[in-house]
Parts: sequence; structure tokens; C-alpha cells
Amino acid sequence: MDKTLINELGDELYQAMVQRETVTPLTSRGFDISVEDAYHISLRMLERRLAAGERVIGKKIGVTSKAVQNMLGVHQPDFGYLTDAMVYNSGEAMPISEKLIQPRAEGEIAFILKKDLMGPGVTNADVLAATECVIPCFEVVDSRIQDWKIKIQDTVADNASCGLFVLGDQAVSPRQVDLVTCGMLVEKNGQLLSTGAGAAALGSPVNCVAWLANTLGHFGIA
Repeated sequence: MDKTLINELGDELYQAMVQRETVTPLTSRGFDISVEDAYHISLRMLERRLAAGERVIGKKIGVTSKAVQNMLGVHQPDFGYLTDAMVYNSGEAMPISEKLIQPRAEGEIAFILKKDLMGPGVTNADVLAATECVIPCFEVVDSRIQDWKIKIQDTVADNASCGLFVLGDQAVSPRQVDLVTCGMLVEKNGQLLSTGAGAAALGSPVNCVAWLANTLGHFGIA
């Protein structure tokens, strides 16, 4: 895919985000788009956000469960960029109706690093050594793609369907908790809606971070 089209698609997704409008799936438009093309589109979208004054504060890993991978027909996760315009603290109200289009909520585990990880060759031991703490996180994903009709290239191009996220207020060392069996409960007005565990994310959230560091190394990013 040539750079002109990559920039046009990145600009289109950025404008969709700003104007809170959806666009037709990129994969339905009749041109070939690879996953690598999609990452370059997401970088263009990120460039527009940075030019508007946002700052990258982290990365997001998506498509980590077998169920979602099977739905999208892939066998690996994807990643996107988190900015300071997306983050909220526990207890803060989130302006979902003002910022998002078609939100969905997910429980996550956030890793706060004390040093950069750069692949290739990053191991789980490297991840644990580089991690200051882990924090419960509540992610509200969003899609600029109409009706969530996404293939892997669509969600990658759309910054891994990033929306907003809330960081919890209880930070612990990753060595103080079993991240594989660490559980999550989602309740609404006292009613249990869903449960989950760290093992659902590539067998362990640590595996996810190692995958991310090694994948980013392919793009020369720490």
C-alpha cells in the first residue's frame, strides 16, 4: 500500500474519532490491506493525535483471548497507543457520550514499567524485572468502524479499537500476585455480569507484555 493511501486512511480514522462518526470497514473497500499496512495507518492516526497536543503514555494489547482471535481469524494479538487524553483515575466520571461512538467495556491488568523493554528476545523474566507494579484497569474500547464489522486489519488500523481507560488505585508488585489465576468480577448495581482471569490473555498477562515488546522491536519501538 502506498504512503498516500496510508495517510488518507489514517486521516479518515482520525476525523471519524474527532467527529464521533463511523466509517465503512477498510477491508470492504476493494483494495488489499495487510496487517503491516494497518499498523502504518494507525501510526498516521497517532501522528494526528500528537499534532493536536496529545502525548503517548503507554501501549494497549488487544485480541489476546482465543475467542476473539477465532472471531477475527488470527492467531496473534494486536497493539495500539495510549495517550494522556484517554486516561482516567478510579472514581472519576468518564465522558463516554461526549467522546466515544459505540463503546464496550473490558477488564484489564495494566503494567507500569520502570524501564523500557525492546525486542527481539524479550522473555517473561525480562518483563517481570522491568515492571514496577501492576494495577487493575477498566478499558472502554471503541470502534470508528461501522457497527463493529471488523477484521484484524480494521481494528489494527483503528489503533486497536482504543477508547478510554480507568486505572485502579491498588498497585502491587507482579511477584506478589499470581497473574495467571488473578480474577476479575464485573458487577452492575450489585448484579454479576461477567468474570475473567489472567490466563485468558495468552495464558498469562506476562506473555502479552513479552509479545508486545518483541513485536514493537520489529518496528524499532520501545
